[in-house]
Amino acid sequence: PNMQLAPSIRSALAGVRRVTAPESVAMARRCAREEGIAIGISSGAVLHALVEVARDMPEGSLAIGIAASFAERYLSTELFEGL
Repeated sequence: PNMQLAPSIRSALAGVRRVTAPESVAMARRCAREEGIAIGISSGAVLHALVEVARDMPEGSLAIGIAASFAERYLSTELFEGL
């Protein structure tokens, strides 16, 4: 993607990852089920991409992602169905 970012931000990025809606929902559900943390669908996308990035990082590296949304608006949707 063509992103116009400040040079300091651009140099800190590991890259841009495309995440599908099903992958986002699956990761948000996994986070709720395994960690007890309710996050929104966009935060599920961030976490999915973060896990992919972390797999390629050397042992001992630090990967940081920001989960900027909580899941309160999704409580009655498919995101939490059956959890």
